[in-house]
Amino acid sequence: MQNTTFRFFKEQIARLAGGYKLDVPACPIKLNQNENPYDWPATLKQAVFERVREQDWNRYPPFVPAAFTEKVARYLGADPAQVLVGNGSNELLYAVFVATLEPGRKVLIPQPTFTLYKLLAEILGADVITGGLDDNLQYDPAQLEKLARDAHVVVITSPNNPTGGVINPMDLEHLVQTTHALWVVDEAYFEFHGETALELTRTCPNLVVLRTFSKAFATAGLRFGCMVCHPNALAMFATAKLPYNLNIFTMAAVEVAIEHAVTLKGRLEEIKRERERVARLLKAARGVRVYPSRSNFLLFETDRDPRALWQAMVGRGVLVRDVSGYPRLGRALRVSIGRPEENDAFLKALEFAITEVPPGGKP
Repeated sequence: MQNTTFRFFKEQIARLAGGYKLDVPACPIKLNQNENPYDWPATLKQAVFERVREQDWNRYPPFVPAAFTEKVARYLGADPAQVLVGNGSNELLYAVFVATLEPGRKVLIPQPTFTLYKLLAEILGADVITGGLDDNLQYDPAQLEKLARDAHVVVITSPNNPTGGVINPMDLEHLVQTTHALWVVDEAYFEFHGETALELTRTCPNLVVLRTFSKAFATAGLRFGCMVCHPNALAMFATAKLPYNLNIFTMAAVEVAIEHAVTLKGRLEEIKRERERVARLLKAARGVRVYPSRSNFLLFETDRDPRALWQAMVGRGVLVRDVSGYPRLGRALRVSIGRPEENDAFLKALEFAITEVPPGGKP
């Protein structure tokens, strides 16, 4: 019998299969996923365990976790009627896309940025428009406004990943209020930057703000994110979200995180200081260009083959992110900001790699 397995898949799936992947060789210094380098104190982990132990594990979590959502909304400074919670902000991004994108609709995604946006949009059959960043990879408001005229949805990440650039809040407000597109603003790195579009969601039905606890709250392994939008739009997005998407452990951990926010976010200033120190030292390195960043990572380019540099650093036990396959980043790597000793190890590994890898090679 002829194998007809693949006839059941959408045409674009075969083309996109394996589109989101990550090289993760074992390295003692891991600086490739923009994680918070400081884990939770054991006392707070124990507080989560105790809280979960008191609950019934044989019962589903609340169908609508209203009390939990209210705590999250209070922390964010939003109305609970504006907040949707999820298993990471990626799940909520997917819900937004499912609710708004289909074949024939256009989504504007400035490139380079987080690759998952384009992958999910294309899986849903939408037409992706790229553009909106200038020659220095910073947001270009005039270009965004022009391109947004033809888009149903626009995705902006501020600070942007992997460039570290941000959009001016006044420019964003103008864009949201003068275009007909739905603007999705991913603020995954908000705490390292401090400027937010959240207040605009109260009056602008065409704006969604995404947040995550993975970065500043050091909960990447627990998977929690939330979105804030106009109350009139919330039910529409909630329709595209899976039921029971948050487990009791994650909700307990997020409650503890909010109650101890000062402790868990206490290292942010140190991370930002380290970012500036590493940027300064990178700028002094031979043949290295560093992009300005308002997040917990740095994008840099060299005159060497980036894959060869990446491999040389892995050989020294340091793992960074090879982003040279991203649009416009043919010579780029991205490094997350870790602890001071981890950052020092990275700088030494890069110095070694630049010595080992000759100039030229892959553009």
